[in-house]
Amino acid sequence: MSMTLLDGGTGRELEQQGAPFRYPEWSALALIEAPEYVGRVHRAFIDAGADVVTSNSYAIVPFHIGDQRFARDGARLAALAGRLAREAANQAPRKVRVAASLPPVCGSYRADWFDANRARPVLRTLFDSLAPSADLWLGETLSCVAEAELVREVLGADSRPLWLSFTLEDVPSAPGESRLRSGESTRDAVAAAARLGAAAVLLNCSQPEVMGDAIAVARSTPPRLAVGVYANAFAPQGTQAQANTDDAALREDVTPDAYLKFARRWAALGATIVGGCCGVGPEHIRLLREAL
Repeated sequence: MSMTLLDGGTGRELEQQGAPFRYPEWSALALIEAPEYVGRVHRAFIDAGADVVTSNSYAIVPFHIGDQRFARDGARLAALAGRLAREAANQAPRKVRVAASLPPVCGSYRADWFDANRARPVLRTLFDSLAPSADLWLGETLSCVAEAELVREVLGADSRPLWLSFTLEDVPSAPGESRLRSGESTRDAVAAAARLGAAAVLLNCSQPEVMGDAIAVARSTPPRLAVGVYANAFAPQGTQAQANTDDAALREDVTPDAYLKFARRWAALGATIVGGCCGVGPEHIRLLREAL
């Protein structure tokens, strides 16, 4: 089985590398104050074996950097995020693709905060700025189907592949009952991804333990899209959680060896795209490359 290996969590790796890092700016702060760290992190993941690097555009939204700064600098920062990923990919000794990150504009994990009218112009700015650097589009950490629908709307007729990645409830569900953080079924989200023309459906920024059931649901939902997984290393997050708004604790048990065990199960269930989200670093990706 051919496996595509993603990178890991850029934000937490920036913090690990000593880049400027605080909340609410989160991973955007390095772009603002010390963008050389962003390129360094991309290269670290490529050296570890990643086939795809994701632009550091996740936090370039008013939710993180404020309305005034976004209006003034958002387009420039998103273009810079794209260029840094593109430069790192172009310097790689093998083919590496750039996934342009299109985040949940109104706040991660919070489908109840989603407002399409507020999110639409922000996503359009990101799309326009990232377009020169993107090999594919990654709508990620989507808590509800409506966020995915808006990503598709903003992309319009752009012909590059679209990957739609949903975040799941961190509480394990009964077999076949996997759900997004909105409460919508994973089965409905996968069907929506197919309807929206996605080339792949992914599951991200959730506990490794909940991914297996969601993969099984995705693989059994026609038409069968490529399925990917990149879990986080956070402690379980409740329904009122707000990802990336404070220094959430990382689990000490999500070691590279432990993560590999999860990844082997995901691959056995049919996932062909695997990487990591928050708290999953180059050391995890390197072991995945060696083993998978």
